[in-house]
Amino acid sequence: MTSAAWIGLGVMGYPMAGFLARAGISMTVYNRTAAKAEKWVAEYGARSAPTPQEAARDADFVFACVGNDDDLRAVTVGREGAFAAMKPGAVFVDHTTASADVARELSERAQDGGFFFLDAPVSGGQAGAETGQLTVMCGGDEQAYEKAAPLIAHYARMQKLMGPSGAGQLTKMVNQICIGGLVQALAEGIHFARRAGLDVEEVISVISKGAAQSWQMDNRHKTMNEGVYDHGFAVDWMRKDFAICLAEARRNGASLPVTALVDQFYAQVQANGGGRLDTSSLLTLLEKRPATEE
Repeated sequence: MTSAAWIGLGVMGYPMAGFLARAGISMTVYNRTAAKAEKWVAEYGARSAPTPQEAARDADFVFACVGNDDDLRAVTVGREGAFAAMKPGAVFVDHTTASADVARELSERAQDGGFFFLDAPVSGGQAGAETGQLTVMCGGDEQAYEKAAPLIAHYARMQKLMGPSGAGQLTKMVNQICIGGLVQALAEGIHFARRAGLDVEEVISVISKGAAQSWQMDNRHKTMNEGVYDHGFAVDWMRKDFAICLAEARRNGASLPVTALVDQFYAQVQANGGGRLDTSSLLTLLEKRPATEE
């Protein structure tokens, strides 16, 4: 039986790991907050481990979904990190949205240890994780990807190897760059429609069938129009991702004026107390309504 470990049971990792358990994969999980791991075990019937190293021991595949570069280094090469227990030929699949630099760094460390590392950030948010409808962008060794792909397919509707180590993270950066501009444009469109005396729902029902259509329009216009933002991908997380994008752009010479501007708009939402609100809360700045977590 294929054995796997999962490190990080946050809003994304918890349901993603659940899909593997339901598929009959022998699972061991680790979470920084042990109570969360025990809750997962009670729900899915697997077992938990006290450290990433113990979780990874003897596993064919180790998956991780944590917060940032530092968190990822801690659970891989830190004290009691998973890399110390990885067996030869095993595959470490990282679903964290992190930098391309850390992906390349950890891939080299994995190669030295005789196993594989794939950077595999995801798009689709909490809803995509809970329904198994994520898009997964991978970077790394083709042989390792082919081994991991059948497992990833349990929670992904789309997955693709984008190139060598770091290519998955770079693709995720493109994803976030595109989303930022779309959300700001949608916020401005709704704001304009209101000021023009139009019925927002009627406007969206028409333009969503034309060239203006987007996932953001289809899935966020209604809650934006209602002023509801207690769901989805948090502003704090988007600003973390934008920081990665902008740092990479400074390194490779790309010009990202819209991304930099939208990042500052999100900084204003944070300053107004809305760091945990959905990214669609950009509309609150235009409507002069305070963004709060209430």
